[in-house]
Amino acid sequence: MTGRLITHLRHVDLAVPDFEKQREFYTNLWGLTQVAEDNGIAFLAAEGSPEQYIVRLRKDAEKRLDLISYGAHDRAAVDTLAEQLAANGVQLVHEPRDVDTPGGGYGFRFFDGDGRTIEVSSDVETRRHRKIEEKEAIPVRISHVVVNSANPEATRAWYERHLSFALSDALTLPHLGDLMYFMRCNPQHHSMAIARGPHTSLHHVSFEMRGVDEYMRGSGRLLRAGVTKVWGPGRHMAGNNTFSYFLDPHGNTIEYTTELELLEEDHWHPSHYDVTNPETQDQWGTANPFNELVAKESYNDVDRGCFVAPPV
Repeated sequence: MTGRLITHLRHVDLAVPDFEKQREFYTNLWGLTQVAEDNGIAFLAAEGSPEQYIVRLRKDAEKRLDLISYGAHDRAAVDTLAEQLAANGVQLVHEPRDVDTPGGGYGFRFFDGDGRTIEVSSDVETRRHRKIEEKEAIPVRISHVVVNSANPEATRAWYERHLSFALSDALTLPHLGDLMYFMRCNPQHHSMAIARGPHTSLHHVSFEMRGVDEYMRGSGRLLRAGVTKVWGPGRHMAGNNTFSYFLDPHGNTIEYTTELELLEEDHWHPSHYDVTNPETQDQWGTANPFNELVAKESYNDVDRGCFVAPPV
């Protein structure tokens, strides 16, 4: 038993200058469905997910990561977590209250150790969703989010202490130390990961596909459309999931994946994988090499929205 109050990743919210171009990409190419719109804000769902939406796009003069949202067991869990965070000196954006985004619910927002805005909510109405069919190359659900931190050790410790995330595995470079921490809030290998980067920013957002065939078909659709591929296709060692990374119109890295490992948490012991071993990054050997150009894309732009809450 973990005693966690957080259950899963709900959605990731992005602000972008060219709202229409971003929306066109995520709906017509990436495969999400717009379910609501409100004055320069679009809510995008995955057809296979019960979540009301998994990506929120907002028009703004500056690109930024607005919000990462997680689910909680119930209203009592939300209240308990808010009380614990406040007692431990974590800055709340607002206290628990009714949520007025699609599906409603009950939640609160706060800043993590790097200044990102995090939301935790419960009692959000589930969305009518459907089974994704064979060869239907659209996301089933959101899989995980990865962030960059100039001090990933401190960020990892913050999530372990305050939100009860657990370390699943780490990537390491001999003589330089750990490069990425894979963190879980449920048996899924990771719902988030923390990468070592030059600044606070979004590393990538990952979307689960139905299976390997659908993952490859989706990757091919993007390649045929001329979307910039960063890295892949391949299969990671940590998490054992497939990967194909692309750039959205504003330079955010996004991933198609499938088959992310589910852990028996009571018996799991983290491994530190050496990235100088080619199989650590790609077991198949099919992806382009992870070089400095690939790494630079994943650093993304500096997120200047830290410790500044986005519009509700």
